[in-house]
Amino acid sequence: MAGPLDGVRILDLTSNFMGPYASLLLADLGADVAKVESPEGDTTRGVGPRRNPGMAAIFLHLNRNKRSLVLDLKHPDGRDALVRMLRSADVLLHSLRPAAMRRLGLSYADVREINPRLVYCGCFGFGQNGPYADKPAYDDLIQAAVGMPVLQSRGQGEPAYVATAIADRVVGMAASSAVAAALYYRERTGHGQEVQVPMFETFAHFAMGDHLYGHTFVPPIGEWGYARMLNADRRPYRTLDGYLGVNIYTTRHWQRFFAAVGRADLARDPRFADIHGRTENIGELYAFLAEVFATRSTDEWLKVLAEADIPVIRMNTPETLLSDPHMSDIGFFAEQDHPSEGRLRTIGIPQQWSESSPELRRPAPRLGEHSAELLGEFGFGEDEIGALVASGAAGIGVRDDA
Repeated sequence: MAGPLDGVRILDLTSNFMGPYASLLLADLGADVAKVESPEGDTTRGVGPRRNPGMAAIFLHLNRNKRSLVLDLKHPDGRDALVRMLRSADVLLHSLRPAAMRRLGLSYADVREINPRLVYCGCFGFGQNGPYADKPAYDDLIQAAVGMPVLQSRGQGEPAYVATAIADRVVGMAASSAVAAALYYRERTGHGQEVQVPMFETFAHFAMGDHLYGHTFVPPIGEWGYARMLNADRRPYRTLDGYLGVNIYTTRHWQRFFAAVGRADLARDPRFADIHGRTENIGELYAFLAEVFATRSTDEWLKVLAEADIPVIRMNTPETLLSDPHMSDIGFFAEQDHPSEGRLRTIGIPQQWSESSPELRRPAPRLGEHSAELLGEFGFGEDEIGALVASGAAGIGVRDDA
């Protein structure tokens, strides 16, 4: 088997970051993902450096292990072709607002009449029971809506977004796990179902588990926000010649650290003796750490902390991460020859499986590269495929200037 989801057929109507990340995770696990694109192609085909039009860096990383099928769903023949494919698909994954899917005649109510075993998963901005139901959403908007920029900047200046598409990727992970769970449910019951994965609620669930904090209680018994995470001094520690990531967390960690730096007395200080006291006095503790770590080199601290069995790691940059000894030994960043894009650096699959191990089966596809192949696999004859292409409802290798 080429992964635990080998044999699962997914029609992927998503674009940009969130949905393609969800289908990437499913594709990496072995699912056969048909990436259904408009004639213009996924927007991320143009995001970042590129050697050829339509094959930019972001797209390449989000869309490996998938095949590209161009269908114009606004064309009646394109929409009808998708409906025909749905009869033998296992999953329909989309990131359109539900109202748009209804206009296309592709709502769950429409689709379950065609294939009641289908897992129908929508990942979009907002839950459909509230006043924001029809609002558009992107990563930045959802970060702002949940308050992430305020959390990021507390004590450090103006609100700022996290420097990655964190909402898109978190929600994409949630959508992929929802699809996998729905497939498991179908195996047990024979029933397909609709699963809605709204960005706002999903990302609020992600962030507020840490930061509801004192407002967990009614009435509140403290402020909002996990104090340790929001402290302005929670950052990599500067040493004499670089930076370290250090997480001294348990009481035993702190006892060993205080002893290692000649301050064993602090382990008995009521402010630092247990985790509650340390959390309440985290500012003083972080200030102390910043002062202490600045007195020795990175290599010295790595040795001292390792001997004390305290979690520590050298801070990488994106450049040094590529040559990190652990990453190098496991081959996480490998190289692959792409049929049109030449030599590329790939990002590995992080999990290890004792059976049904996932693998990198194919590079990211060119726009419409697999249209004829996929239509044929779903039962379309050569004449039918030719008619779809001639009408503009389907595309084969279209828009080299995308």
